[in-house]
Amino acid sequence: MVNYTKLIAEKISWAVQISKTELESYIEIPPQSDMGDFAFPCFKLAKTLKKSPVMIAGEIKDKIDTDEYIEKIEENSGYLNFYINNEKLVEEVLKEIENQKEEYGKSDEGNGKNIIVEYSSPNIAKPFHIGHLRTTLIGNSLYRIYKYLGYNTTGINHLGDYGTQFGKMIEAYKMWGKEYDLTEDPINKMMDMYVRINNLCKEDEKVLERCRENFKLLEENDEYCRNLWENFKNISLQEFDKIYNLLDVKFDSLNGEAFYSDKMDEVVSILDAKGKLKESEGAMIVDLTEDGIETPCIVQKADGSSIYATRDLAAILYRARTYDFDKCLYIVAYEQNLHFKQIFAVAKYLVDEKYAKGLKHVSYGMVQLPTGKMSTRLGNVVKIEDLLNETIEKAKEIVLEKNPNLENKDEVAKKVGIAAIAFNTLSTTNTKDQIFDWNTALNFQGETGPYIQYTYVRTKSVLEKIAEMPKAEEIKYELLTDESSIKVLKSLYAFKETLEVTVDKNEPAILARYLIELSQNYSNFYNNNKVLVEDKDVQNARVFLTYAVGTVLKTGAALLGIQMPDKM
Repeated sequence: MVNYTKLIAEKISWAVQISKTELESYIEIPPQSDMGDFAFPCFKLAKTLKKSPVMIAGEIKDKIDTDEYIEKIEENSGYLNFYINNEKLVEEVLKEIENQKEEYGKSDEGNGKNIIVEYSSPNIAKPFHIGHLRTTLIGNSLYRIYKYLGYNTTGINHLGDYGTQFGKMIEAYKMWGKEYDLTEDPINKMMDMYVRINNLCKEDEKVLERCRENFKLLEENDEYCRNLWENFKNISLQEFDKIYNLLDVKFDSLNGEAFYSDKMDEVVSILDAKGKLKESEGAMIVDLTEDGIETPCIVQKADGSSIYATRDLAAILYRARTYDFDKCLYIVAYEQNLHFKQIFAVAKYLVDEKYAKGLKHVSYGMVQLPTGKMSTRLGNVVKIEDLLNETIEKAKEIVLEKNPNLENKDEVAKKVGIAAIAFNTLSTTNTKDQIFDWNTALNFQGETGPYIQYTYVRTKSVLEKIAEMPKAEEIKYELLTDESSIKVLKSLYAFKETLEVTVDKNEPAILARYLIELSQNYSNFYNNNKVLVEDKDVQNARVFLTYAVGTVLKTGAALLGIQMPDKM
């Protein structure tokens, strides 16, 4: 399928003898359709060519020609506006979708490139709450899209399974373990122990010291502490898997912080050998003032125990050697911005420049309750399992109200409920905070996941009523050049580029907004054009367009982790 941006850039490049790669980045989509389908701002070349934008536009227009793809070129106040041949667009898009089907938009741009996506990373012995929802869903979506574009992608769940918190959990179990039966509702009981021990640590410094000593024993492989820690971990993973199964989230590696416990000495040795370690109040630090970071990176605490920065540095070293990554993405809340600035600055002393440059913190805003920030220590959380189950039940009520005789109602409710939560989460730009509100999450109207599903179900309903699916070559393309049809075709054409921009910016909200736009454009087309009509040529054209929309909606939604029901 022709790439119009590249085609236009090639034409302009020939006229002005400037790299087409540079010119591609300047090409825009005009805000209004009467200004063309693509626009080139000639002021971008004014400094290089030492001419006014209006003069440049006129000279380029005189040198380049229209062709079977570009129908018209107009010069307007220093802009060149390009109008594409709509009939050709229809033909190109429909043939491409017929050939590629559910793999439409797929590419090999990532061939030979290794991508690591680290996401979810809940803490062992604590509830999986809505604060973990964004990292899990953003990471899962990016993992899927990178794979779709041909990258060799590895998804890592870097479990929070190490650190002083486990010293606290061990102490809590020593003190109150007989009060808790961990064979039933284990996460909530472990959370209760954690809240209790935290409160006690605030009141009694001696208890806090015992917690620190427990963690030291855990690092030294003390049998009692090790066995207790492994039990906490196994119980937690069983509970987490229930949530991952509901969300259809998978990982290639579950190597968490503990995996790197025997790999930290090498990090300390390398930094020491390179003269980067300094002592500060008994702790070993790396001074980062040369990198513009005033806060040093602590590599080893005063008592000789490790800190999670050390484990992250050990992970970078291990991942560089194991995965030879081009990019390593950390899907972690923006509260950790300083932490990642520190470890990325230190990483350049541990790994080659290629790996250090490939480290990327994909930060996202916090999820808060209307009453304020959540805290595990205070027990003030909304558990994601409760949220998912409640939303699925609400979805079931709604779909049964609309369709009382619906078959597989539980399966449909599950898909609709998960879509409501996933889309609500992913349609928000990464860096924005979210106030979690039940009414918003359960809103099944407007720009939501269920709306995209409803549009897809509508396309399925249309296709079920036809005897035989037409072929793209049988379509009379001129029958799809009306305004509402062309809007749909332009949306379909933009799918591949949307995926590329999504991974370029690591922003699933771009794909989410695209799916809403495609759904809205198809709804407008559907309302303006009866699909099943007596005129066979008209019906074939509109049926095939309907098929194309359903195909892309299903593919795009799957890349967000949303499954489509066939009926609602």
